[in-house]
Amino acid sequence: QVTLVESGGGLVQAGGSLRLSCAASGRAFSSDFMGWFRQAPGKEREIVAAIMWSTGVSYYSDFVKGRFTISGGNAKNTVYLQLNSLKPEDTAVYYCAAGSRGAMTGPSNYHYWGQGTQVTVSS
Repeated sequence: QVTLVESGGGLVQAGGSLRLSCAASGRAFSSDFMGWFRQAPGKEREIVAAIMWSTGVSYYSDFVKGRFTISGGNAKNTVYLQLNSLKPEDTAVYYCAAGSRGAMTGPSNYHYWGQGTQVTVSS
């Protein structure tokens, strides 16, 4: 059984920073890419950032470019998201996910999902 566990969420003031971590475990686990998604109350889940293991290429949604940074561990089963210059509109549950084949920007290509970690940014 494959599990993804996120950590690092919390409450922070606008302009502050957080670092999210996600660790995947399970003998059957493998992935071509890992990413972070978020879902705010009343809104659909959206991709935040993703990283392709084979090339190291990363993707960022426009609303986080220049503020968030995705990185991965050497074992390719850990992914991090550094969140800087946080805004109240970044408040959401952040989910880690792992996938294979297809575009790393496509939510349907992600097969493993974590339970999520809450990020709350106060103004």
